[in-house]
Amino acid sequence: MKFFYLSFLTSMLFLSTIVSAQEVFNLYPDEIPNSKASALKETGEDVIRNVSHPTLAYFKPNPEKANGTAIIIIPGGGYGVVVYEGEGVTNAKILAENGIAAFVLKYRLPDDQIMVDKKIGPLQDAQQAIKFVRENAAKFSLSKGKIGIMGFSAGGHLASTAATHFDTSYISNPKNTSLRPDFQILVYPVISMTDSLTHLGSRDALLGENPGSEDVKLYSNELKVTGNTPPAYLTHTADDKLVDVNNTIAYFQSLRLNNVDVEMHIYPRGGHGFIFQRKGWINPLLDWLKMNSYMK
Repeated sequence: MKFFYLSFLTSMLFLSTIVSAQEVFNLYPDEIPNSKASALKETGEDVIRNVSHPTLAYFKPNPEKANGTAIIIIPGGGYGVVVYEGEGVTNAKILAENGIAAFVLKYRLPDDQIMVDKKIGPLQDAQQAIKFVRENAAKFSLSKGKIGIMGFSAGGHLASTAATHFDTSYISNPKNTSLRPDFQILVYPVISMTDSLTHLGSRDALLGENPGSEDVKLYSNELKVTGNTPPAYLTHTADDKLVDVNNTIAYFQSLRLNNVDVEMHIYPRGGHGFIFQRKGWINPLLDWLKMNSYMK
């Protein structure tokens, strides 16, 4: 599927185009922050590489089931690619059918060739996505207090970073719009940058091959949980050989110890990317969304 880059209709609202019942928005109104000129060109459609122009694709919720909830979906890919179709679009369609406004984020991948500081580039895009959805809630018939974030694998690291670093704005935010997601959904997520837990490919891509201890601590999100961290739904498999399930367990423990509501589902088998084989994986999540009044 081809996505078109669009311009803003006004300084606040984006122009859009319809692509298979989606609206696709440029994430930033003007210049993209923390970027520099590069000869790199974006490639791929289902799996995307070299993203330098981030976008947000909107999937309109089933009007018979809509209740004002939105979820921003962040696909994974080890901070080296974006698994856009399999983890993004596929799940956006399921959520939209169940009455949730879904937004798939095509985010910049950390790269010194296109960014001044690659460590913050993906987080800037996640924060901008939250800001855009919240500031345009009325346009999409959404509740400003029902905007969640959902991340897979390295996208789970980015989602959990957005859920634990929201007090620091890495983007222009003149209206002081809240960048805190109201809830978080993490699927086989990378959580930690520590040697014992991290997925080294994701850490190398984000922080470099020899990261300093301060950066390791800053982006180890199990260390950043507070009592104001959003409620969470976590799922993983015990036999994940790529991203150790202890990432999810460590995050669960931090949330629990900080009295943050959290539900965790760990399946014994399925490996990394188990959602592609386990068709019913999303049903417990839908139940959780219903239980918490995010879905009818």
